[in-house]
Amino acid sequence: MNKGFVRVAAAVPELRVADCAFNAACMTKLILQGETEKVQVICFPELSITGYTCADLFFQYQLLEDAEKALKELQMLTFSTSAAIIVGMPVRIHNQLFNTAVVLQGGHILGVVPKTHLPNQNEYYEKRWFSSGFDSDTTSILLCGEQVPFGIDLLFSDGKFTFGIEICEDLWMPIPPSSQLTLHGAEIIFNLSASNELIGKHKYRRQLIEQQSARCNAGYVYASSGAGESTTDMVFSGNGIIAENGKMLVESERFSFEPQLSISEIDIERLLADRIRNGNFNKDKSDKVYRIIRIEDAQFTHFELKRTFDKFPFVPSLDHRDESCHEIFAIQVGGLAKRWLHSQSENLVVGISGGLDSTLALLVCIKTADKLGFDRKRIIGITMPGFGTTDRTYTNACELMKSLGISMLEISIKDACIQHFKDIDHDPKVHNVTYENTQARERTQILMDIANKQNGLVIGTGDLSELALGWATYNGDHMSMYAVNSGVPKTLVRYLVDWAAQQVDNTSKTILQDILNTPVSPELLPADKNGDIAQKTEQLVGPYELHDFYLYYFVRFGFSPEKILLMAKLAFADLYSEEIIKKWLKVFIKRFFSQQFKRSCMPDGPKVGSINLSPRGDWRMPSDAIAFETFLAE
Repeated sequence: MNKGFVRVAAAVPELRVADCAFNAACMTKLILQGETEKVQVICFPELSITGYTCADLFFQYQLLEDAEKALKELQMLTFSTSAAIIVGMPVRIHNQLFNTAVVLQGGHILGVVPKTHLPNQNEYYEKRWFSSGFDSDTTSILLCGEQVPFGIDLLFSDGKFTFGIEICEDLWMPIPPSSQLTLHGAEIIFNLSASNELIGKHKYRRQLIEQQSARCNAGYVYASSGAGESTTDMVFSGNGIIAENGKMLVESERFSFEPQLSISEIDIERLLADRIRNGNFNKDKSDKVYRIIRIEDAQFTHFELKRTFDKFPFVPSLDHRDESCHEIFAIQVGGLAKRWLHSQSENLVVGISGGLDSTLALLVCIKTADKLGFDRKRIIGITMPGFGTTDRTYTNACELMKSLGISMLEISIKDACIQHFKDIDHDPKVHNVTYENTQARERTQILMDIANKQNGLVIGTGDLSELALGWATYNGDHMSMYAVNSGVPKTLVRYLVDWAAQQVDNTSKTILQDILNTPVSPELLPADKNGDIAQKTEQLVGPYELHDFYLYYFVRFGFSPEKILLMAKLAFADLYSEEIIKKWLKVFIKRFFSQQFKRSCMPDGPKVGSINLSPRGDWRMPSDAIAFETFLAE
């Protein structure tokens, strides 16, 4: 494996019905291609040596002998290749015939898995020729001169990952064999299939594969028969699909007359991370004993990953933007509405800076008031200009509040901060952390006191990314009475505000678009000589798109910094050098560990996505844990 990734392939070869020698030769080409591509396991379609549509020819001794001879050729080929190869063929055992998957590697037949569920309706007549694996108590057979394991109780493992096999119809059952195979240790399921095409069937088939891979927290590799099959009564399109835990990674072209090898990597560590976290995963594990068949490690540990990684793992696809944004706002609004009603507060109090986070918080407040039928004037927006406030953000804050029809206050913090500097004997010319945090805490004091005065709730504006980095003043902007953005990372904040800009009147839209184009900043340091923002967050702590990527894989799956670095290099190759990516990853690791104490006492707020850092929810971590010093020292 390479950092937990196993490279697999779904092969759809050229095929002639009942021409076993030809079929083996075509499979050989794809096996050799897979070797060049450093594939570790290659799966071929159902009955790929003979063809699925041989019908009563399966009763012919000649065909069965030709199939075994072709298997022998493939077996000999694997002396000189590394991958485990899974091929389909009919196998006769005494007075029964079985539709099987045969696993080959290193010049040996490692095991034979018979099909469990045989379709025998509509266009399918498999019970005419084959027996189910349920109907055999045979545990080993003689095949190509070798005594090899046989049965539906086989798992294959190299000690680093384990796979199981099911065949076509098995997947379509209420409880597919793969369900128990994964409960007993298989991280990847290979399905040898011969699924004909009908109107709408392909979409349903894809859903089955995605859903089964999700239910099993598994990789699923599906290889189905191609255009070479007989078209007497059915048409086969040739379908190679690789999915992982509900997500499609790669899919071949259907109805192609060219052989295809669909290749991707299954992330074993990602799958195990979900299984470990799911205390119910092993609950329905059967008492059945599975035999573990040893396969050899293919030794392909250094290969460039073929799969891609989304730069923005928190951000929904644009294909479902409206649906996703409506749902996210509904979660935030639902949380705030419950808290507003339960607290019996008259008003909501929110600090409006003219930045992204406070803008999203205000939009949530607006939608909550509208949902509850409350007057928007019950939302008190307070702009609190300080030493670093620029005309741009001040104007945007004021104009946004006016356009949305809320109550508006302006309270400067300058005089109060200057008095505080005198009280603690701090030189206001020294722009250090004391200078900055004094302003953040003064603003929070104003919000809290106004809330007390107006029977209100202070609505927090800080987001998930800031919580991860600790980019908040302890007991300053870190604190609120309900933090509506605490489950929303910065990349998603931008996505939501951009979407909201398309839903409002032109005046509000113009303001929101300018806020989106404003550099992210706490504005705690004086503006530059041109009156522009001098303190730009992403220049200080790094790009949020990188930090959100790191956060997702670090918390969601527990990946090592080295693995996250590998993935980030692939995802952001067009934007950042490896040196820059590694620099900010070190910053993320260091800050994530050192700033846990702020998260340990964070206010209530709704979980929105798969990650939340609340100590009462998803994330429990000691505040004095040591960061990964080995990686930081590199």
